[in-house]
This record gives sequence, structure tokens and C-alpha cells, in this order.
Amino acid sequence: MSQSNMSEEEKKVLQAKHRVEEAKARNRVKEQKARTHRLIQEGALLESIAPSVRDMSMEQLKRELMICLQGLS
Repeated sequence: MSQSNMSEEEKKVLQAKHRVEEAKARNRVKEQKARTHRLIQEGALLESIAPSVRDMSMEQLKRELMICLQGLS
């Protein structure tokens, strides 16, 4: 159905639906940015405590962290 054939009420409902979808999309972007920021902060904290992690591959880092954290769980 094209918008020219829609009643005013149908147009308002469609606009409201689009506003909700846009708000959800903005919220997802906001959450993604917050997660990225948190991950960067956590990585920086890890590097400040253990500077040697800069020279490790991701697999080496994962292995070392698993060993170190094994006794905590």
C-alpha cells in the first residue's frame, strides 16, 4: 500500500513504528560504543599491570590469563 492510499491514522501508526525502530537502532549503537569503550579500558588496565602482554599473541595471552585465573573460580 502506497502512502497516498493510506489513511491519516495508518500513516501515524507507521510513523510511530519507524520512530520506535530508530530509537532501538540508536540504543544498539550506544550499547556497542559503551562495550567498545569498556573493552579498551580493560585492555589498557591489563597492559598497565602487565606490560609484557603487548608482545603476546592473542592465543598466548588467553593461555596465560586462563592459567592465572584458574585458581579464582
